[in-house]
Amino acid sequence: MFDRLEIKVLPPGPRFPAQLRFWVNGEDVVEEAVREGGRGPYAADVLPADGPSPLRATDEARRLELGEPDCTGGCCGFLTVVVQRFGGIVQWSDWEAPGAAHTSVPHPPPELHFDASQYDAEVARAEADRGWQMHP
Repeated sequence: MFDRLEIKVLPPGPRFPAQLRFWVNGEDVVEEAVREGGRGPYAADVLPADGPSPLRATDEARRLELGEPDCTGGCCGFLTVVVQRFGGIVQWSDWEAPGAAHTSVPHPPPELHFDASQYDAEVARAEADRGWQMHP
């Protein structure tokens, strides 16, 4: 059975511009791993208007930043994952959680496997939805 990915854009708030959150099987990955606040990456960085999103999975493994604590990633580290496509499967693995040695998070999130066509469709949907740019 495959995991299910949903990408949500949170509108800008008083401290941050629009940011992404990643829901896997109905749970907010950033909230679960970062705890006590934190944020996802800025939508403008991950959903650029002038090219493909770095979320797109390829045969080449690469590490992506998915979130950071309120104290910033420069202080406590980032929530990162290695993304790679294996034929019809997209794998998220080798997680690094911020401040793992200093928080109540005993382990990083588990390795996740997505159906590549569902994953591609969700990333394409998020790339095409530019509604977050209409906010001041």
